Amino acid sequence: MKSLIPLVSLFILIGCENSVSLENIDQLNGYWEIVEVEFNDGQVKKYTVNPSIDYIEVKGMRGFKKKVHPKFDGSYDTSNDAENFTLLKKEDNIIFFYENSLAQWEEQLVKLEKNAFSITNQDNITYTYKRYEPINIE
Repeated sequence: MKSLIPLVSLFILIGCENSVSLENIDQLNGYWEIVEVEFNDGQVKKYTVNPSIDYIEVKGMRGFKKKVHPKFDGSYDTSNDAENFTLLKKEDNIIFFYENSLAQWEEQLVKLEKNAFSITNQDNITYTYKRYEPINIE
């Protein structure tokens, strides 16, 4: 029993380890769709169909995010509107810092994997994304 306690503690520490690193921030590049939104009161809204998706491009510590609308032929409708951001390292966290003529806000990157990521905004709302896979109709 005594040898089980250090083993369980190790698994807890590994599970709590921050999976976000600037070394793999380029995994954000590409098309993403929202899977769910978890509100600060614990309620969760799941998304099964998304008429628009997010395109994210990161170069160094700067990037942008924009909404695009996939079409059945594999192309995308888009506008020239984009939210520019700067990536900041605060303690052990990676922060998206947005600023435009109307407002400024932050989102914390809480999870980053090859095919999924999550961000939490200043209102403690967490958005979970998965990599977008185009609809293939032949």
